[in-house]
Amino acid sequence: MNIRNFSIIAHVDHGKSTLADRLLEVTETVPKNKLKPQLLDSLELERERGITIKLAPVRMSYLLDSKLYILNLIDTPGHVDFSYEVSRSLAAVEGAILLVDATQGVQAQTLSHGLAALEQNLSLIPVINKIDMASADVEKCKKQLVDTFGFNEKEILLASGKTGQGVTEILQAVIDKIPSPPIAADKPLKALIFDSFFDAYKGVVAQVRIVEGEVPKQEDKIKFLGTKAVGEVLEKGYFSPTLMESNELVAGEIGYIATGIKEPDLVRVGDTISELNSSVVALPGYKTVKPMVYVGLYPIEQANFADLREVLSKFKLNDPAFSFANEHSSALGAGFRCGFLGLLHAEVVQQRLSEEYGMDLLATTPSVEYLQDGKPITNPADLPQGENISNLQEPWVSLKIFVPQNYLGNVMDLVAEKRGLFVNQQYFGTQVELEYQMPLSEMITDFYDKLKSVSSGFASLDWDFLEYREVDAVRVDIMVGGEKIDALSTIVIRHKAESYGRQLVQKLKEVLPRQNFEIALQAAVGGKIIARETISPFRKDVTAKLYGGDRTRKDKLLEKQKKGKRKMKMIGKVEIPQEAFLNILKS
Repeated sequence: MNIRNFSIIAHVDHGKSTLADRLLEVTETVPKNKLKPQLLDSLELERERGITIKLAPVRMSYLLDSKLYILNLIDTPGHVDFSYEVSRSLAAVEGAILLVDATQGVQAQTLSHGLAALEQNLSLIPVINKIDMASADVEKCKKQLVDTFGFNEKEILLASGKTGQGVTEILQAVIDKIPSPPIAADKPLKALIFDSFFDAYKGVVAQVRIVEGEVPKQEDKIKFLGTKAVGEVLEKGYFSPTLMESNELVAGEIGYIATGIKEPDLVRVGDTISELNSSVVALPGYKTVKPMVYVGLYPIEQANFADLREVLSKFKLNDPAFSFANEHSSALGAGFRCGFLGLLHAEVVQQRLSEEYGMDLLATTPSVEYLQDGKPITNPADLPQGENISNLQEPWVSLKIFVPQNYLGNVMDLVAEKRGLFVNQQYFGTQVELEYQMPLSEMITDFYDKLKSVSSGFASLDWDFLEYREVDAVRVDIMVGGEKIDALSTIVIRHKAESYGRQLVQKLKEVLPRQNFEIALQAAVGGKIIARETISPFRKDVTAKLYGGDRTRKDKLLEKQKKGKRKMKMIGKVEIPQEAFLNILKS
């Protein structure tokens, strides 16, 4: 069968999307007048940030030696926060192009994605990209690929996604080296859902790899083995890269099925689609991804709470690594506790919810999931104690950092400052791979930014969850005018609690508006106040009308004003504007 299914995998910014553009151009999948840079990056946010966020499937036709081949490509992201997109893509294909930037060499995600592909027994095609760049070091990259993955130097292809050099050789290698998918067209339908999105008219549109059988004709019923839901085939087809309706979709192919289901929860990534009356066994699917970073998302207007719930349900279809659950804050009202794979993932989701769905949201400080007596705690305000927290465990990660040798000392100092424990180091030419163990809570703050800063942007990292370990930490609560603001509660290592509390109340003093009465800003651990700032009140000049007489007249008026201020303070409730929350949480 003349079908080849493959992905492009690489570290972030190594040229995957540009190479995909050249493949679309050479195979004439997209007319030249409609080609634009990073064509498969369809989200506005992807173009704005210059990174791939979503996997993107496309079907190409290519004539080689008088034979017509169907090439199904799935373009993938390169950042560690979107590695779940990559793992789902790899499960739907038989091979992958492993792309390496000639100016940067093997990086953290090159290694991570390459090893993941080898674990799934995929055929790998090593390609060195950007060979037209003046700073390209092809020989160094070849040596790294040979040393790291055991490739034969002769099988490494050289290309330039920008100029198109070597692209036809890559297509030849895809056809020669990647096996065609196994054919089982005479069996009942068995299709793996690797992604999905919501359409107002067609309902949930499932992006599928047909493993066995054939998608039934229009209006025939289909069932979802995991959720037991029943839908119907409203439309079927493939990606070109827009949706292209087709009369048939058979085993070995990658395409889409419009299911007509309007409830997003009934269609899940990793589920198996089959015919209504068949008795097939479900495919293994994907391992459930565990969120690493938690952020509370609240609507600016509480009246929009129901709308936000509906939007999050639809968004989860498009991003199965995202999770959410109901949450209530005394300061912010009803909202959702949302789980993400990392800080960039959290930032991107919030921006997409704002730009694509028009949701005005307020986000709380990012936190990780702690365990207390085996019970998960995702919101610091849920911890029952403030000072003497017992049996508390925090998540640790295994961290791999690729960095040039001349920045080695700076990076090691930074990781040590973040409570990192050294494990191992390996040399790959001028690059060093450092292996550490580190608390996840230290990594989700400013670690990535500082790593780029101390390495002049050359360091890259990859991480995996390791285990939970005992931690001596306290819960720092923030009180404004004597009232605890639960949205600002944070779990902090005991010896850093005082400096953290002091910084937070100082920042609050800068952003909170003054009132007619004095406002006390306090950071507390349990019943102990560890930091305090005071916002001074507005003061009316009550003595302005006096034009003479004894000093005691002025003192009486000032004393009367003091009493009035005290009464206001007793009954005055401090209202914290949304802008102030946004400013404090950004810091």
